[in-house]
Amino acid sequence: MGGCCSKEEVRPGGLQCKAEEEIFDGKEEDGGCVRLKGWCTFASMYTQQGWKGVNQDAMTIWEDFAGEKDTIFCGVFDGHGPFGHKIAGCVRDALPTKLSSDFMSSQFFDHGNNDGNLNKNNVHGDDSDDSDRFHNVSDDSQQCLSSWKTIFVKAFEEMDRELSQQASIDCICSGTTAVSIVKQREHLIIANLGDSRAVLCTRDDGNRPVAVQLTVDLKPNVPSEAERIKNCKGRVFALEEEPDVHRLWLPNEDTPGLAMARAFGDFCLKDYGLISTPQVSYRKLSEKDEFVVLATDGVWDVLSNEEVVKIVSSASKRHAAAKQLVDRAVRAWRRKHPTSKVDDCAVICLFLNLLPTSTMPTIDAHRSSRKSRELSFSESFKTARSGEVSGLDDESTAGSKEEWTALEGVSRVNSLLKLPRFASVLSWRKRSVKLEEQDMPPSPKI
Repeated sequence: MGGCCSKEEVRPGGLQCKAEEEIFDGKEEDGGCVRLKGWCTFASMYTQQGWKGVNQDAMTIWEDFAGEKDTIFCGVFDGHGPFGHKIAGCVRDALPTKLSSDFMSSQFFDHGNNDGNLNKNNVHGDDSDDSDRFHNVSDDSQQCLSSWKTIFVKAFEEMDRELSQQASIDCICSGTTAVSIVKQREHLIIANLGDSRAVLCTRDDGNRPVAVQLTVDLKPNVPSEAERIKNCKGRVFALEEEPDVHRLWLPNEDTPGLAMARAFGDFCLKDYGLISTPQVSYRKLSEKDEFVVLATDGVWDVLSNEEVVKIVSSASKRHAAAKQLVDRAVRAWRRKHPTSKVDDCAVICLFLNLLPTSTMPTIDAHRSSRKSRELSFSESFKTARSGEVSGLDDESTAGSKEEWTALEGVSRVNSLLKLPRFASVLSWRKRSVKLEEQDMPPSPKI
């Protein structure tokens, strides 16, 4: 099963494709369809390697998420550090599975109920955190957000614990951000970790496109984030050379200079304020809402929300919207930061008014039509996985054997400025081992 476009030109980040063909590059999971790149009827995906070496961005779309019709999962992941590309790929593959499993086993949802899949007996969780935005929403919507928040937080924190025990990937000085959404009929749940971003395009009373930012860029200088970091003895400050980029530093060393306050991995900073708890929010969709853009900071560092919405809205063909947005971002990098290396860019455009509904051809029929495509599913998935766990294109992995280093000079394109010295890494390892030993039950007496 699957389809692939014919190659007209190969370049880092994707293929130049014939406009009439749908790209399916993924697998079946829990009764749903998983895409790693390309485009389909209701979504456009594109990633392009920057000028720093291996592409550390990853992305995925799950259709019929958790086996539920009209439920979509989208996620974009921005790796950083020496092994950031591997961590981003690992999280991309494992996190949706955890969310799906937790959703299907959750007591909060009445699966198969057509009334929003909400269990009316749901007990609200702790909603005191300022990341929950319940303003002007119904009880059902509050239940939806509260329930999904529990699932997201649990899955994110489990994912981070698994990374800390990962033997094949060194996650001490490497990590990844994650911005993800679940669309369940009219419910849109957004979970954000780090400084990637989700933006919605809606229409105002004059039918003009309006950009609505759905997430907060969780930078270290956000007041609530800075307070937590300082309470944990971490430090937040910007270098003189880049006064607009605040970073997270160890207590006694000017390392590593992480440009975000939440992330998977980066365990050298987990004792000093960096957390893996996502900020979860909710929006009830209306007929005026047209599409959602998820993108890594390589896009948002050089384009405003309004510019992004305008570019996607004016795309000549929706299947090409993500690529056009990345192309514009690359041009903006060259114009605005001519002395800096262009950052990796990854974009998902989810078109809400094109999502499958009961009035459209069924997903089963849609899938069966793919069987007549040129490429079988096994060949397609093999192509998608050819970049090891990171899921990178063959072209974008060309530089994966290069030794990772920070950028020459100082630039806002650096997520991680410097690696901690060995002493800091060793102290973290010793603390981790001690905590594991404390958690272990005592040995039985013989």
